[in-house]
Amino acid sequence: MIFRSTCILITSIFLCCCSKKQETTTAKRASITESVYASGIVKSRNQYQVYASVGGIIETMMVKEGDTVKKGDPLFKLLNETAQLNIDNARLAAENASLNANANKLQELKINIDLAKSKRDNDQLLMQRQEKLWAQNIGSRNELDQRILAYKNSSDNYQASILRYNELKRQIDFSSQQSQKNLQISKAAVKDLIIRSERNGILYSLLKEQGEMVNPQTAVAIIGDATSFLVEMQVDEYDIARIRIGQEVLLQLDSYKGQVYQATVSRIYPIMNEKTRAFVVDATFVTRPPELYPNLSAEANIVLQQKKDALIIPRNYLVDDEFVFVKKEKRKVTIGLKDYQKVEILSGLTADDVIYLPSE
Repeated sequence: MIFRSTCILITSIFLCCCSKKQETTTAKRASITESVYASGIVKSRNQYQVYASVGGIIETMMVKEGDTVKKGDPLFKLLNETAQLNIDNARLAAENASLNANANKLQELKINIDLAKSKRDNDQLLMQRQEKLWAQNIGSRNELDQRILAYKNSSDNYQASILRYNELKRQIDFSSQQSQKNLQISKAAVKDLIIRSERNGILYSLLKEQGEMVNPQTAVAIIGDATSFLVEMQVDEYDIARIRIGQEVLLQLDSYKGQVYQATVSRIYPIMNEKTRAFVVDATFVTRPPELYPNLSAEANIVLQQKKDALIIPRNYLVDDEFVFVKKEKRKVTIGLKDYQKVEILSGLTADDVIYLPSE
């Protein structure tokens, strides 16, 4: 019995050791691609959100989703009673400030100018007569001085009446021009009650319904190009320094499972989103599916480098990005390209070396 128990124990230990045998592999020659992963969405080229310039209630919707629109086409008509009242008020102000409305005031000052001129001319004549009499020793010096003073006063009054007329005319001209500008502004505000398309394209989405209130801070629709699309990708701040215009992008779309499409990096936006800690990068399709729609989800791999004949090992055999286990001993290696599954070995390992999977 003792002998039998011992045999069972030895067999159990042997089986246990065999079940825990460490996995091994060797380096192989194969192609490898180093890339940066990015999530993204499909967007229509020149896609933009439509905003109202003024607030109001949507009175009429002139389009529906899917309609083709041209630049300048009306999309919505807004109702804003205040804007119409402002026009009426500006028109009244313009009429009241016009030259025609103030013609009587100007005419009154013209009459005053004529009267002042007549008095000045009369005082000048009397002064000249008194000067002639004084030259003939007729009359007194006091009488001459009074005539001179009267002429000076009437002359000053004449000049003052001219200045009052010019000043009133200047004020009327200014008020008339200002009120006309205010009328134009009010009319422009009413024109803004018609929301128009800023470019040619397709109306992809209506964000408001008839009867809803809108304001300049809220989008009312989305318009974009009808045939040209791009992918807007979110690239992590740690990877953005390696992204360049023209790099190849491999795309997978949730709507086309199992298909891979090609694109190229076409634009790198130079500012980081502080909330997501990511940069926006655009990619233009080289090959694309037959049908595309805005906001389709996409997964992208931006190709940084490629090598066809590289010595590679599985990435999970690498320790701290610089060591492998050869004959269960740690050996330092130099690595090159790496993807999510493989890593290139530049030195420190040959295809004949057996490497061990690190134990967890």
